[in-house]
Amino acid sequence: MIHAYAIKEKGGKLEPFEYDPGPLGPYSVEIEVDHCGVCHSDLSMTQNDWGMTKYPLIPGHEVSGRIGAVGEMVEHLKVGQRVGLGWHKGYCLHCEHCMDGDHNLCPDAAETIVGHHGGFADRVRAQATAVFPLPDALDPADAGPLLCGGITVFHPMVEFGLRPTDRVGVIGIGGLGHLALQFANAWGCEVTAFTSESKFEEAKQMGAHHTVNSRDDDAIKQLGKRFDLIISTVNVSLNWDQLLGTLRPKGRFHQVGAVLEPMKLSAFSLLTGQKSLSASPVGSPSNITKMLDFAARHEIKPVTEHFKMADVNEAFEHLESGKARYRIVLDR
Repeated sequence: MIHAYAIKEKGGKLEPFEYDPGPLGPYSVEIEVDHCGVCHSDLSMTQNDWGMTKYPLIPGHEVSGRIGAVGEMVEHLKVGQRVGLGWHKGYCLHCEHCMDGDHNLCPDAAETIVGHHGGFADRVRAQATAVFPLPDALDPADAGPLLCGGITVFHPMVEFGLRPTDRVGVIGIGGLGHLALQFANAWGCEVTAFTSESKFEEAKQMGAHHTVNSRDDDAIKQLGKRFDLIISTVNVSLNWDQLLGTLRPKGRFHQVGAVLEPMKLSAFSLLTGQKSLSASPVGSPSNITKMLDFAARHEIKPVTEHFKMADVNEAFEHLESGKARYRIVLDR
């Protein structure tokens, strides 16, 4: 039996829960969970904000642990090896997107906590393709958030050919944004953080060369046409037209924050300067591997707060209060 923490209904608390996972599939592995990040997506799923939650729900998709068992067809992962698991727990492996290496766009991809049991548990299972060896230089206690928050902001940097001569703006310095600052700085870019003034000094410590109040229209207007790439990590509405106005010709505004309401903007904000608006979900296995190697090489890691797995409800309250700095990790 797998022992976990599950929420049985919307508005409920996470409670001890156990289930029988059945036989291990030939292409799957079982991970003994040592640590698991608490992502805002976990909170959204517990509250069914996206309309796709099935209860009882075991959250947890930022897993760091060790291989406990491997299916008979798995050869590249070994028992005892340190690994991580993120948002996806498997892919179809035969659609055009998987065959192109864009597994994160697979229409039949299996999400770790959507219709499946996640990592707030002593063990979790996944397709071996979706499980990644952790570089020795990464602290496994803090590696989990890289498998969701880290790859979410790293993926567009790879996909859109970010250059070290580019100027990058990062909107929102929280669980995603504080990692985007570190990645863009290590990439060699000039980095500007759009955040509240209370976070200006922290943003500079994490890689920002410049800071600006994300709600100060006058300060944003003074930036002119500065940025080659803006990565927006927020899930609230801002003055999108004004922010698009800070892009250079052919600049790109990339959204990774799950804004639930429509993003109101003028087509002329894009037409002027031949600008692009895009978004993306997490990243492909190839880019996840690159991200882990890049993070290890440049000593990039999330800023974390740790709670015992048994204190998961306290951890959720801390996250929901907006006080988390900047990622929460549960330790078994």
